[in-house]
Amino acid sequence: MQVWPQPGMPVAGVVTKPPKRGIGDIPIRVIYLVGAILVTVVAVVLVFVVFSGDVPTQEEAGPPVSVAPVPAASATPTASPTPTETPIVLPPVPESKSFATQSGTPSVVTGIISDKKTGISYPRLAAPWDAKSFAPFSIAQRIGKVAVPHTVIASAMFPGDAPEKKPSKDADYREIAIRAARWTLRTQYPEGAKLTAWTGSKKVPVGKGWSLGYKVTYVSGGKTQTAQAMVTIVEVGKTKPAMLMASIPDKNKARWADLNTLVQQVRPL
Repeated sequence: MQVWPQPGMPVAGVVTKPPKRGIGDIPIRVIYLVGAILVTVVAVVLVFVVFSGDVPTQEEAGPPVSVAPVPAASATPTASPTPTETPIVLPPVPESKSFATQSGTPSVVTGIISDKKTGISYPRLAAPWDAKSFAPFSIAQRIGKVAVPHTVIASAMFPGDAPEKKPSKDADYREIAIRAARWTLRTQYPEGAKLTAWTGSKKVPVGKGWSLGYKVTYVSGGKTQTAQAMVTIVEVGKTKPAMLMASIPDKNKARWADLNTLVQQVRPL
């Protein structure tokens, strides 16, 4: 008996095609999504087209520039290297020695120089001494041209490093005076100058401090010459003391007696 399929039932072995859909059958949210994507793409394309002229052209690379490396920081700062200096050897310094009376005639004292920068005072001498600016000193009296070896009387703070603590004993000031004498050998005379003898070593007449007198020999113009000099270190209420120094080469030896005047009359303010 043959069974006929009922209406609406699939027939075995027969593939049925789904009905075709038109635009009206697409859900409205899908249409909105596709439209939004198209608008975004068009906007991006327009941005690239409009601003394509603003893109800078690539420049050719120049030659490489060498850059000095920055030194690494260290916990302990170190001083810059300084040229090696030949040590200055001095004869033993007497603990006490009266100043020798120098030859010549003392200059007339015309007044007192009060050096407020250093805190000391000392005699102002008559001509040919002339008070002029003379770095690194605060005040200076000179004879003749500014040339090594200098004929000079000058005051300044002690040019070396300040002591770790304020000196209190005569021996402390004497030691600083020795350092000051070494400094004058390097700065006031031709290279190779030597301190050959101490002519005096005494405590300052007023206050705390120490004075040294000494003889210097050096070669200038191919000839060995001599200078007489003095240096005084004076306590002025600071850790670093003040210094008065004087040097008179033998070409002005008629003024050597002025060294005695300075040693006797230097004072703290």
